[in-house]
Amino acid sequence: MTSIQLNGLTKRYRGVTAVDDLTVDVRPGAVTGFLGPNGAGKSTTMRMLLGLVRPTAGSATFDGKVYADLPHPAHTVGALLDPAVFHPGHRARSALRVVAASTGTSDARVREVLAAVGLGDAARRRVGGFSMGMRQRLALAAALLGDPETLVLDEPSNGLDPEGMRWLRGFLRRLADEGRTVLVSSHVLAELAQSVDDVLIISRGRLVTHGAMSDLLARNQQTDLEELFLDLTSSGDPS
Repeated sequence: MTSIQLNGLTKRYRGVTAVDDLTVDVRPGAVTGFLGPNGAGKSTTMRMLLGLVRPTAGSATFDGKVYADLPHPAHTVGALLDPAVFHPGHRARSALRVVAASTGTSDARVREVLAAVGLGDAARRRVGGFSMGMRQRLALAAALLGDPETLVLDEPSNGLDPEGMRWLRGFLRRLADEGRTVLVSSHVLAELAQSVDDVLIISRGRLVTHGAMSDLLARNQQTDLEELFLDLTSSGDPS
């Protein structure tokens, strides 16, 4: 399966450093929680990884290849950055068919991913009538169309009710257990703590800590991911 490598990844905007010399490997077969305060550089990092923003220095790769050089990107990487990407007048199935057509994915796969995210019965409904949680599920379905080895998910739990969060937790766990690489950012730390294996924390664009959650908690004498996060990001001291 595909791993993610960030090597000296840096992005500057007119003298402001959004991401600063970030070096880390994200392993397959695990759910990695990508954490940081607002403005820490998480979204910029994900956008560089997906080829949407050009790094000032360093690289963001999938098994050594930048996104633009992947032979079949949709089959290697699935991404959820913004659930509001679908036209509200489109029906769920037709919206996914548009995405599928651009990647050579079959209609059968469209039906399969709609069922997988719990939207099988809503396939003919217009996106404009969807709740925020349903739009999140639809965006996740789009990310899964190519049956990718790697998932890059930005705040996938936004808008989900408690039942939806429990479903997402189990869904991400199954993807990782299949050997996929799952990188997920979230501000809902109590929920994230129930689903991640590894934790990657950045602050002010720089790496604060990265490793297995259980090891980080023990090393920092913490029992709670939220307390670990607040302790490390308020002090700014790497661990």
